[in-house]
Amino acid sequence: MDDGLPLLKGTLDLLVLKTLSWGPMHGYAIATWLEERSDGTLGVDDSALYQALQRMEGRGWLAAEWGTTDNNRRARYYKLTAAGRRRLRDESATWMRYTQSVSSILSLASRTA
Repeated sequence: MDDGLPLLKGTLDLLVLKTLSWGPMHGYAIATWLEERSDGTLGVDDSALYQALQRMEGRGWLAAEWGTTDNNRRARYYKLTAAGRRRLRDESATWMRYTQSVSSILSLASRTA
């Protein structure tokens, strides 16, 4: 049985923004960070990740520059912009309200007839 969880629509951007709040990273490092922090339950599809990075860079939430990885390979490093930090703060607050509301509904005891 696969213990992985599918990413809900709209959560990848939020998770990438949170990841980059820890500092600049290249795509592989972002995917690895997310997988490690979720104990392996969140696997990110490479193409979805790179599409999200390009989309967020286009929206001004991220800035990117070329650099060299620890194993001497060329990679694009992404970092949060001021707009990205604002987006992370706003979306985090919305996500927390949403999950608290869903959790409170799901934790209700069954209705007795």
